[in-house]
Amino acid sequence: MKIKKVLNNNTVVVSDQGEEKIVMGLGLGFQKKKNDPVAQAKIEKVFVMKDRSEYEKFEEIVTTLPEEHIQVAEEIISHTEKELGVSLHEHIHIALTDHLSFALERLTKGMAIKNTLLNEIKILYPKEFQIGCWAKALISEKLGIEIPEDEVGYIALHIHTAKMNAGDMAKTLDITSMIRDMVEIIEDCLAIKIAEETVSYERLITHLRFAVQRSETGESFLDLEAEMSEIVKEKYKKAFSCAQKVGEFLGEEYDFELPEMELVYITMQIQRIYSRLST
Repeated sequence: MKIKKVLNNNTVVVSDQGEEKIVMGLGLGFQKKKNDPVAQAKIEKVFVMKDRSEYEKFEEIVTTLPEEHIQVAEEIISHTEKELGVSLHEHIHIALTDHLSFALERLTKGMAIKNTLLNEIKILYPKEFQIGCWAKALISEKLGIEIPEDEVGYIALHIHTAKMNAGDMAKTLDITSMIRDMVEIIEDCLAIKIAEETVSYERLITHLRFAVQRSETGESFLDLEAEMSEIVKEKYKKAFSCAQKVGEFLGEEYDFELPEMELVYITMQIQRIYSRLST
């Protein structure tokens, strides 16, 4: 394994049995040049990116961003894969590193980071958020920078998106925003405010997430008989009207359709909250 190109002190491009790879390890590129042998004992990570454009983006990341930012991002990625027991999509080496470096740069300049989806992220992606909290401690220890909880939420989103089959970041943000908007419509309909740190809020977020998920996949979770469905709609007219407004909003704003059975299901969740807050 010989060096083809030195990207920085810790990262080199190598040729290994005719295949080009990016190799990372402490000091791998320090005072090295093309055709030097690679110190095998120093190798910590090897990247073989199938997509050439992704490969080029990663090279750009490695050569332009501070090495300490790259190292921290890679530690977070390695910890995540170990904690979740999954292999993350290779794009996270670009997306998370680039995002994190920019966030750290903003924080060192005294700029605020605000995440309007923070409460939803905590509930929808609890494991990822816990890893984000671990990353917060790591960044404090390694870089001496205290990131806010809002940034922890963004790290959690990147982790969730990088889990295989989790979709892309745009889709993750859409679903999270959609659920936040659904909650706001329910609060407006009932003229109530659901405290975000309560079990009721957490339960509602979870139920809405599953309703959206089932609607996406066509899965039928709730199988009410037609007669029972009519009873729910008749008995809880206000809650059902609210659920209908949620459905209409999703159709108009997100081009997303909730089946009537899911609206009935959401009706029962709305009624449950309204009953508790009214007593």
